[in-house]
Amino acid sequence: MVEPQPTNVILVGRKDVMNYVLAAIRLFNDGASEVVFKARGTNICKAVDAAENLRNLFMKDVIVKKVNIYSEELERNGKKRRVSAIEITLAKPSQEKQ
Repeated sequence: MVEPQPTNVILVGRKDVMNYVLAAIRLFNDGASEVVFKARGTNICKAVDAAENLRNLFMKDVIVKKVNIYSEELERNGKKRRVSAIEITLAKPSQEKQ
């Protein structure tokens, strides 16, 4: 059984990078203090691009709080293989400091 993802997690896959950037903007505008981009395999570069586009072009106050890299073992057609994965946690500074 697959566990449901928290609402502040964006799973990066086959869509265009801007779709993930806009999803993160929407989450931050809806009040999320953190957003996590998760990606595996060849989509890791899209997750990095989405995080950097968000930080450099749209929300300059967002910081990279944590980057977690790991590998997962997946089974497909009876064959097991390891796939690299990344989680990029972005955070918006609290408004209390201002």
